[in-house]
Amino acid sequence: MDNPNSTIAPQSPHGAEGSLRGRFSEATDEFVQVFTASVSFDQRLYKEDIAGSKAHATMLQSISVLDSDELNQILQGLQTIQDEIEGGVFQWRVDLEDVHMNIEHRLIELIGDTGKKLHTGRSRNDQVATDIRLHVRAAIDQLISQQSQLLGALADLAETNADTIMPGFTHLQAAQPITFGHHLMAWFEMLRRDRERLLDCRKRVNQLPLGAAALAGTPYLPNRPMVAELLGFEGVCENSLDAVSDRDFAIEFCAAAALSLTHMSRWCEEMVLWSSQQFNFITLPDRFCTGSSIMPQKKNPDVPELIRGKTGRVNGHLISLLTLMKSQPLAYNKDNQEDKEPLFDVIDTLSDCLTALIGLVPNIQANKDVMLAATDQGFTTATDLADYLVRKGMPFRDAHDVVGRAVQLAASQNRPLEDLSIEELNGPNSNVIEEDVYQILTLQGSVGTRDHLGGTAPNQVRQAIQRARAMI
Repeated sequence: MDNPNSTIAPQSPHGAEGSLRGRFSEATDEFVQVFTASVSFDQRLYKEDIAGSKAHATMLQSISVLDSDELNQILQGLQTIQDEIEGGVFQWRVDLEDVHMNIEHRLIELIGDTGKKLHTGRSRNDQVATDIRLHVRAAIDQLISQQSQLLGALADLAETNADTIMPGFTHLQAAQPITFGHHLMAWFEMLRRDRERLLDCRKRVNQLPLGAAALAGTPYLPNRPMVAELLGFEGVCENSLDAVSDRDFAIEFCAAAALSLTHMSRWCEEMVLWSSQQFNFITLPDRFCTGSSIMPQKKNPDVPELIRGKTGRVNGHLISLLTLMKSQPLAYNKDNQEDKEPLFDVIDTLSDCLTALIGLVPNIQANKDVMLAATDQGFTTATDLADYLVRKGMPFRDAHDVVGRAVQLAASQNRPLEDLSIEELNGPNSNVIEEDVYQILTLQGSVGTRDHLGGTAPNQVRQAIQRARAMI
């Protein structure tokens, strides 16, 4: 998150001292200073920038670019800067463009010419690529922790409702009886895959760009594996052009986040529907709902609705990053300054939505009697009757016709299937159905027959929860 105590000083009308203007005959236009500056948002990378600089300085000392005294000065100066930033006294300057130049400029103020040696053998191109990878890696670790917490909450709620019968839907119409626990474990499976995608993405994020310099590498022959080890990277980016110019790792992260939000949006749509008076399947906790400014009876499911809405925001950021990258020639281009704000917002949005669901999901109350009554409507055991006929030797398509006629009769008389007589169930062209059919026309009997891996039977739901908890 951005440091809430940070401030940005107005730009100097004459440009910053030594702010890369040696080649130019006039100062940067004041509008251009503001237009091209990124410090208002990339200051968020200060921890990663300082950590990268410490590792780079340590490596420079190991290859004799710095001596031990110079290294100590740089390390102490960088720590002082971090303390200033976190203490809210650091002055961010727009005329210094970005987080990198602001920190370097302050380092030179603190320790003098030794600070000017820090940038030896690196460019802002590989520096920012390193900072972003470190930031995304830390975000992934935090998000995975949140996902694991939410997975646990889903498993707990599913166990509580392993026997709770509800209608399963296709086309938003009652289709077959299932258990609420089974439905919740479908949410679990979606989130489990979302977590796996982030874990897999982390492998490609966790590669070190530093040492690529501007685009071609550096003649100082840096010990890149040493820097990678100091910063916790699993390896190094093996092509200097690629290292500084591609943001596919950030795009991949945003794609995984967008898919995770898409899944959560589907859950939230169901929460909105199920908590309505028309369904009344669940009750959401009051503290996660809001009232109306004009209608005092309203209890609005604002948290699920907002998560559903924020999915579009994250999807939009993904498209922005894909579009940003699609026409860039190698290597680095200023376009890539536009990668940070959407990336940061994706991180924050996904984290906030997970936080909301971690608080909401454990407090969902199933209205079991309402769910059961709804399952009794819509002839949800019709498929069980067809399966019964198949087990008696009837071809499935013939069984489908027999059951279809029975459903038509029951619907015309507003009766459930299990109220029809044996003769009515068989119809004029069948005599296969016998008294044992009523055992499978009950909701409990229907659910209980799906007692196989992946099925909705309570026994299978509990086994799935045991496997899930071992995996979390």
